[in-house]
Amino acid sequence: MKIELDTGSGFCFGVTRAIGKAEEILTSSSRPLYCLGDIVHNSMECSRLQRMGLITIGHKEYDNLHDATVLLRAHGEPPSTYQKAVANHIEIIDATCPVVLHLQERIKREYDSDPLHRKQIVIFGKNGHAEVLGLVGQTHGTAIVIEHPEDVSKLDFNRDISLYSQTTKPLDDFRRIVEYIEQHISPDATFKYYDTICRQVANRMPHIREFASRHDVILFVCGKKSSNGRVLFNECQHINPQSYMIDSADAIDVRWLTNCNSVGICGATSTPTWLMEECKIRIEQLLGCHE
Repeated sequence: MKIELDTGSGFCFGVTRAIGKAEEILTSSSRPLYCLGDIVHNSMECSRLQRMGLITIGHKEYDNLHDATVLLRAHGEPPSTYQKAVANHIEIIDATCPVVLHLQERIKREYDSDPLHRKQIVIFGKNGHAEVLGLVGQTHGTAIVIEHPEDVSKLDFNRDISLYSQTTKPLDDFRRIVEYIEQHISPDATFKYYDTICRQVANRMPHIREFASRHDVILFVCGKKSSNGRVLFNECQHINPQSYMIDSADAIDVRWLTNCNSVGICGATSTPTWLMEECKIRIEQLLGCHE
């Protein structure tokens, strides 16, 4: 039995940076460290950091917090979160991914440059996603979010449009949206688009296709909350129908491995490497095999 761990899977730069900041503070300070929302969309990694002392809170708890230290995760936050920190004397440890932070700044400049707000600022992203909430917040809640290429038909093509994307959305879908708007925009309106998809994430799509094609069975290790994980897993399943999404080593079903000569283990940008390694060990235990 060949068992291969995908070296291209695992934490992206932004998640690695946020977790590194959390670990550094947790090991060097006795003061409680709060994190606004799950630091990463992976329950196993969140549990590991919780054991180290990280306290995860929601926005309601954050609003009532005073004189505390709060880490902002890689997804980013809207301006209101920073304003609340000043009012409540909260020390912010800002671990917003630099790619997301740059995108927030671009959208804010776009919004501020149009004081009459005649332009539609459109964000291709998942409604309610932490990153998208932070992006929409740069426009005082006026940006239009479209979740799927099919939703683009709801825009007003007689008005100017500026299109951005959540950093982890599929590049192919973004291009479909661009093409549709170009075909339908009024001659009297302008359309500008900005490919703001993180290439470290986007480049995983062709890589995951190639990886999935090399193995009899694919185990995709991913937290249930990961949007990026769902997209990548769907691609794995498209290439290799014998692909299974799991969130822990205990979820592996030995029946999946019947008459199998090669297993590939991969994951999302929110999947820790140690968790994929645990899955490899579990397969070896189930089958009594060693490389």
